Amino acid sequence: VQLQAFGGGLVHAGGSLSLSCAHSGLTFDFYHIAWFRQAPGKEREGVSAISSVNGRTYYANSVRGRFAISSDNAKNTVYLQMDSLKPEQTAVYHCAATPVPDTILVISSELYDYDHWGQGTQVTVSS
Repeated sequence: VQLQAFGGGLVHAGGSLSLSCAHSGLTFDFYHIAWFRQAPGKEREGVSAISSVNGRTYYANSVRGRFAISSDNAKNTVYLQMDSLKPEQTAVYHCAATPVPDTILVISSELYDYDHWGQGTQVTVSS
């Protein structure tokens, strides 16, 4: 399994960025793909996730209403549209994936629930 995050960059506060997570080798029937971020000196935290079972999504409270996650299965890519960005959201953003059973009801935002990780992309929001 390979995942690669793209699309980071420098943006002013209030601006937008769209991240992409290109994945390959996900041969599982069902999986979750999540975005995490890690700011300098802080722990990695879950931002958003999407389920291939039913398209259900998860958002951290801090980004709900401003971030949107989507998936293009034909392109094996998951997107994270980030609007109204704030300086405190400056971090390295990573995508991760994990296989799941089709009966799963909850999308996890915990690091330990994700088996496969890609290199991150830097997002810097200037004030």
